[in-house]
Amino acid sequence: MRIFAVYIFKVRKMEQKERVKQILALLDEKYGPIKCYLNHENPWQLLIATILSAQCTDDRVNLVTANLFKKYPTLKDFAEADLTEMEKDIRSTGFYHNKAKNIIASCRMLLELYNGEVPSDIDKLTALAGVGRKTANVIRGNIYAIPSIVVDTHVKRITNMLGLTKSQDPVKIEHELMEILPKDHWIRYNTQVIALGRSICVARRPKCGECFLSHLCPHFTPDIDTI
Repeated sequence: MRIFAVYIFKVRKMEQKERVKQILALLDEKYGPIKCYLNHENPWQLLIATILSAQCTDDRVNLVTANLFKKYPTLKDFAEADLTEMEKDIRSTGFYHNKAKNIIASCRMLLELYNGEVPSDIDKLTALAGVGRKTANVIRGNIYAIPSIVVDTHVKRITNMLGLTKSQDPVKIEHELMEILPKDHWIRYNTQVIALGRSICVARRPKCGECFLSHLCPHFTPDIDTI
């Protein structure tokens, strides 16, 4: 029985590997490489934009940062910003009290500890105020081209839909994806899945009938649009 169980495990692992390969190939075919959705001209701008993106859409963040980066053109300007005024500047992104406090604190830390440079080391990044693994991996993947998996709401939801994970913990999902995705797709998977989640696999009403991954998705419901 034990030998049979091991055999079944290996077969399932091989099947999953092939399914992942097909999913990635179809994502590449549909979307190709996609640049970061958050507008930025340098590493610290991306850091600030990513902090603002928590519980907020990228489109809203880009609207806010278009004016924000003009008002505060340097890292020093952000570090010396008035907290109350910063809160007003970013209010529409939500959670603006904590975001304003973290942005100012992080910018001060960058100036004091790293001479104004955004570090690439994940431990140094996550030591910055308001920076978790998601934000750190956005920086590492998009700025430094270090293979990094970003688990946002789209990646969490769609990765579960595709049956690639059963976890709801972003850190566990990140590490599980590291095991099954080739490194050259780590950062690409995030932006491609965001595109899928915005256009087809929409959270409130997924368009399963239009999805190019439907034959690989355990949650595929052919008539979902008519329910």
